[in-house]
Amino acid sequence: MRSRFPFGALFVGLLFITLLAAAIVPHAIQAQTSDADRRAQLQSQLDSLEKEIAANQAIVNTLAAQGKSLSTEVATLNAQIKKAQLQVQATQVAIKQLDSNITIHQKTITTLSDKISNEKSSLAQILRKTDELDHLSIVEVAFSTENLSTLLGDLDSYTFVKQALGTSYTAITGTKLQTEAEKTALEAQLNQQQQVAQLQLAAKQKVVDQQTAKQQLLTQTKGQESQYQQIVAAKQKTAAQIRLELFGLAGGGGKIPLPTAIAYAKTASGLTGVRAAFILGILSQESDLGSNVGQCLVTNLTTGDGKGKNTGTPFSGVMKAPRDTVPFQTLMAALGRDWQTTAVSCPQAGGYGGAMGPTQFLPSTWASSIDSQLKRALGISATDPWNPLHAIVATGIYIAAVGGAGGNASAEHTAAAKYYAGGAWASAGQVYANSVMDKASQFQSDIDTLGG
Repeated sequence: MRSRFPFGALFVGLLFITLLAAAIVPHAIQAQTSDADRRAQLQSQLDSLEKEIAANQAIVNTLAAQGKSLSTEVATLNAQIKKAQLQVQATQVAIKQLDSNITIHQKTITTLSDKISNEKSSLAQILRKTDELDHLSIVEVAFSTENLSTLLGDLDSYTFVKQALGTSYTAITGTKLQTEAEKTALEAQLNQQQQVAQLQLAAKQKVVDQQTAKQQLLTQTKGQESQYQQIVAAKQKTAAQIRLELFGLAGGGGKIPLPTAIAYAKTASGLTGVRAAFILGILSQESDLGSNVGQCLVTNLTTGDGKGKNTGTPFSGVMKAPRDTVPFQTLMAALGRDWQTTAVSCPQAGGYGGAMGPTQFLPSTWASSIDSQLKRALGISATDPWNPLHAIVATGIYIAAVGGAGGNASAEHTAAAKYYAGGAWASAGQVYANSVMDKASQFQSDIDTLGG
């Protein structure tokens, strides 16, 4: 964690490059040229891959949208099929009711027919008897064993029964005709319902056929989407490998391999809630994944003065004394390192250097804000700013403390600015924060490519 402007570091870096260039042997110049060509080649391949990834991702998005639309259509067809099934069921119930009513009417008609037949038979007998009485002569009546009053009474009775049977016959005949008419109407309704049932079954089958076709199309679409997703994943993996090689060509034997850096950043994220890609953005901004952990050495703990690691050029204020020199000496003693040969960052314009390790923490910040929390988080007895895991988790701890946990872009931007410029973050830290957020976006893509 630094708290000064980068302009002095830029000037010193350019000075070192100039001095180093003058001392490079010819074969080293050739190696640099070869590396430059390789970087250009890799960058061209990466640019081409990214275009292909974008094109294939657009196809994936289109297929996904089609799949979503088809899924909705299939769901709608399912609802229509269910409705058709219910309509068919309702019609079948109506048909059963009509069948039952027709059966009842048929039984009634049979009963009435039997009754009519019986009453016709009785009426015929009475008609024959009355006809016999009507044709008796006076002589036959006189010689009859029955008296006249009895004969006349029988005649009256037969006449009354005949009239009653005639009335009953007429009523029963009417009822039978009405029942037959109702049965005919019911049979017509039954026929109509059966026709409706056939139409409903045909409509249902049509919807089922539509659903089958949509489902087949949906399956095909999802298959194509899966294929293109595999293509995108493969190209993204290749792009990540190219980026990793590009990182390696940047120089520096201490670079943390990208997969390792991602794994450590995920650990830090799990412990602190800070987004892994954001932590990697800071790591990249501070030291290019550990490629450059400092170009200066402290030579005097009392004054904090030092020199260039490779050139021996004297620098005053490499580290602020005693704020940083005291905790620096204590930390080096605990780690068993020689503070005089341990590289730290060089002074910046108008300020001190002395930042340590891949994520560039000042000794005072490490001692006061990081050391104890890091020991608890990792369950360790000693912390090391140059240990990649320690450094990356330490960044997560610091970022969380300044409000950068949770993945909110605005909060992350502010936290990055504070990581660099401290209290002057609102003005001096904005360029740094912008760069970190751009890097974090790229690292998020790498993390997604390598499996989340």
